[in-house]
Amino acid sequence: MKFHVNRDVFSEAVSFVVKLLPQRNPQPILAGVLIEAGESGLSLSAFDYEASARTTIEATIDDPGTILVHGRLLSEIASRLPNAPIQIEVDDDGGILLSCGSARFTLSSMPVQEYPAIPEVTGDSGLVPGEDFATAIAQVAFAASRDDVTPVLTGVQLEVSGTHLSLVATDRYRVALREIPWDGGGSASDDATTALVPARTLTEVGKTFSHSGDISIAFSGSGDREIIAFTAGNKTVTSLLIKGNFPPVRRLFPEQTEHHAVVNTAELAEAVRRVALVLDRSAPLRFTFTTDAVSMDASGTEQARATESVDANLVGEDVTLGLNPQYLLEALGAVKSEFARITFTSSDNANKLSPVLITPQTSVDRAGEESFRYLLQPNLLLR
Repeated sequence: MKFHVNRDVFSEAVSFVVKLLPQRNPQPILAGVLIEAGESGLSLSAFDYEASARTTIEATIDDPGTILVHGRLLSEIASRLPNAPIQIEVDDDGGILLSCGSARFTLSSMPVQEYPAIPEVTGDSGLVPGEDFATAIAQVAFAASRDDVTPVLTGVQLEVSGTHLSLVATDRYRVALREIPWDGGGSASDDATTALVPARTLTEVGKTFSHSGDISIAFSGSGDREIIAFTAGNKTVTSLLIKGNFPPVRRLFPEQTEHHAVVNTAELAEAVRRVALVLDRSAPLRFTFTTDAVSMDASGTEQARATESVDANLVGEDVTLGLNPQYLLEALGAVKSEFARITFTSSDNANKLSPVLITPQTSVDRAGEESFRYLLQPNLLLR
């Protein structure tokens, strides 16, 4: 095997395929990158039984073949090579020789025959705008749980219905939901298709494909090997789906309520960051909404205390409640609008605090699109 390839193109390709691999893998063979040189160019892929990444780039193929080499080491080497074409070949002893300018590396090869087959996806597919999809992932994935004790909550639920794709995530204390357009081609159906994708994998997909035009999303497999594939240009990422039933969180969103406050998103976020500095970790921040302002009050250790208020436009009665400041800040960062509407929902259970609904607001008196919605459960105030 022998080929020549552009340094920048090769470095970017290797970086892409190793990005989804875990830092530490119990099976050393899965730390490898499979490089296949053939008539269609140079194919690079990585797979750890849960997620895979694959890309094809142009290269001059002198001698076709397949090699398996340690991925992260190759990525580090490729990113630091001089500005010159790369040549990679296999010597008579099976070692991998990499040369670039005056730099020379000899790498050991891994047994190709022991590497698992990269999954192929042949199921139904549709298209979403790349920038919208990346933004939607950023607005939702942070609300997924980081606790592996409940695997279904560590994923983002993708749901295709008609001409819309919904992304939903929850960790029991909050729910984030975003809808974007979906083009299913001629196979558009009213029957919903769902896929529970690990939030970590989906986040990397969003970063990788944010400027890729349209992204093709395909669903495939059955039983314990259901997978989803994301393809844009010459790159494809697949992910094994999380098994289990995602909680029916959509029913938690209120139909309609006029009891709300409108605030400047940036002003409220900056004030929350300042006041929360004196709070004990995980302690709620006290918010009091009145006709023309929202005030914050925090007490912490060392007798520290902070208060601040920002302008607000309240419709309805005054409200005092406690909110997790970090969860609120993440919601305000995801709103992506100058103003945010904080709606106070009601509950039939008088002993249970009702969540607040946070949505974008175009101006003080004009609601934004409801494609993004965020529910946050208040905390009990002990004083």
